[in-house]
Amino acid sequence: MRAVIVDSALYRDGRRTDDPGDLSDALAAARASGDAFLWVGLHEPTADEFDHVTAEFSLHPLAVEDALKAHQRPKLEVYDDSLFAVLKPVVYEPESDRVSSGELMVFIGDSFVVTVRHGEGAPLAAVRRRLEADPEVLKHGPTSVLYAISDAVVDHYLEVAAELQVDLEELEADVFAPSSSGTGPGRTAERIYTAKRQVLEFRRASSPLAGPMARLASGAVPFVRERSKPFFRDVQDHLLRATEQVEGLDRLLSDVLSAHLAQMGVRQNDDMRKISAWAAMAAVPTMVAGIYGMNFDHMPELRWTWSYPAVVLLMAGAVAGLYRLFKRRGWM
Repeated sequence: MRAVIVDSALYRDGRRTDDPGDLSDALAAARASGDAFLWVGLHEPTADEFDHVTAEFSLHPLAVEDALKAHQRPKLEVYDDSLFAVLKPVVYEPESDRVSSGELMVFIGDSFVVTVRHGEGAPLAAVRRRLEADPEVLKHGPTSVLYAISDAVVDHYLEVAAELQVDLEELEADVFAPSSSGTGPGRTAERIYTAKRQVLEFRRASSPLAGPMARLASGAVPFVRERSKPFFRDVQDHLLRATEQVEGLDRLLSDVLSAHLAQMGVRQNDDMRKISAWAAMAAVPTMVAGIYGMNFDHMPELRWTWSYPAVVLLMAGAVAGLYRLFKRRGWM
């Protein structure tokens, strides 16, 4: 059991106490004190490993099932003895310009917090350190933990959105750069679609969180203190900004893709005009040579001394005239 418990602590009046030891005894002490709570953090527990925690904190089996299986949408559910929240933190990987998401489940109830982390993107360690450095916030109990986790996850959304904005500006510059920039059209389209996949991953994490944050900001949620409403409203405001940014990125990517496809169409039209121009210039000497290649004895100008150079000069002049015409019209 200790292998999956990343950290566990009993907090009294906003300050961390000694190792709580047995969870049952620590929870009983916290409830008897009235100003303490127990925070247990786990990382990807199995069903057998989570059974002990489930029994100690009387967690609802449906919430436990969600916490174990992961792959959940952000949500907020209220049960008889606890509040269950799912958040999806996102991580930007600068080496590959990719966005990945983890999952973070939070149970809060009477004098306890249980957090379950899946993946590597959850900022729990930093949140715990920040809260322990600010006892005035931590003394508000499990509500302060839920607020701090939500705030950290949503603030990181804004940072990832800024990174994606930089990538999109670079991609946009490449799309509208001269065709000699070295990036093939197939590679550019692939990069655009890859960027759209990253934005979609971001939207799956951030957009569904709007509903739970609105409920927490309203204050009509059990196990959450009434005085915490302004703080959750602040998180909701940050989430709204992140959601608007990611929606703007998605629209801009669609516009960039449309512009790229339009450019490819224009380039194909240019290529077709060039091919047509060369074909027209080749058609004139072909036509003249075809006429003089007819097998007839009596043809006009056939036995003139200067017939051959005159015909060659005629073909060269016709081709030169067509070349100048097409060049002036921009077909060459």
